[in-house]
Amino acid sequence: MSITSIQFVILGVSAFVLAGVLTWPVRVLAIKLSVMDLPNMERKTQKEPVPYLGGVAIALSIIIVTYGAIYFSDYTKTTFPLVTYALLPAAILGLMGLIDDIQGLPALPRLIAQTIVAIFVSVFMLHRELDAMPFGNHLLNDIINVVWIVAICNSINFFDNLDGGAAGTVAVSTLGISLIAAYQGQELVTALACVTCGATVGFLLWNKSPAKIYMGDAGALFLGVLVAVLTIQLDPGISPQLNSFAILPMLLAVPILDTCTVVFSRIRRGISPFTGGKDHLSHRLMRKGISKPNTAFCLWGMQASFVGIALVVYFFSNTLGTPGVVLAGIYWLGAFVWFWRIPSSD
Repeated sequence: MSITSIQFVILGVSAFVLAGVLTWPVRVLAIKLSVMDLPNMERKTQKEPVPYLGGVAIALSIIIVTYGAIYFSDYTKTTFPLVTYALLPAAILGLMGLIDDIQGLPALPRLIAQTIVAIFVSVFMLHRELDAMPFGNHLLNDIINVVWIVAICNSINFFDNLDGGAAGTVAVSTLGISLIAAYQGQELVTALACVTCGATVGFLLWNKSPAKIYMGDAGALFLGVLVAVLTIQLDPGISPQLNSFAILPMLLAVPILDTCTVVFSRIRRGISPFTGGKDHLSHRLMRKGISKPNTAFCLWGMQASFVGIALVVYFFSNTLGTPGVVLAGIYWLGAFVWFWRIPSSD
């Protein structure tokens, strides 16, 4: 199998166009069905009702473009199951998120469903695709994979609290994944990352401030599982191996930062981590007087800087690899302390 750089670009552009086009009828349907995010809670930042279901457009765009490309290629028998390993679990949790958007689901059943899907992905799918075991032990690998998938799934879901925040950040992250995967010759990972990047940017045309539609849990959970699986499948292949592992959280550093800040802050205040609130990174930045659009730019820029460090670690592994990992760690911890010191509420 051989995919050219131009074909990768075509995949991304196709997903961009399709997501941009599909979001309009999905928005119309959401309004017609009254699937709306109402400004009826103190933690809501919008002033008017905003339709949900944008995640349906994102998921359909990624699925249609990906399987369409497979259908029109000569590699259906080999690529179909490999791509399905990433898209099937994402679709399952995206469907659960859609149900949650429409009628609401308690936190515990959602967490149980995420864990079951993560176990299924690790035990029955990733074992068949990944020949090498990064930690040399199937059980340890499975535990780490399950924790990673559930954590990233919830991080993206938590992070979807600002117009354009999650969509733009996922676009930046998947762009970084695609660049490293391309240089590693991991064509399927590159292709899926390009398609995901294109679809999220296409959706961003509608989701940027002031948002005309939200991706909802359907989109956040779909993207969460997908980017988690993509990072698991990504093999930077640099040494020492610790630096290779460190690249993966860098590619999702800001959503992870948001989750850690929120969870630890709520635990300190005796509040359930699954309770909504205005204590996310976006809320804290706006509490500093930054406008909603500029807050999104700040978060995208911060994620871009982490991706930039990850690329430096990858491309200059022999000279700047370890210093880059140390720099990323200090940067992340410094950001955590800075955000932590901003009040959790007005």
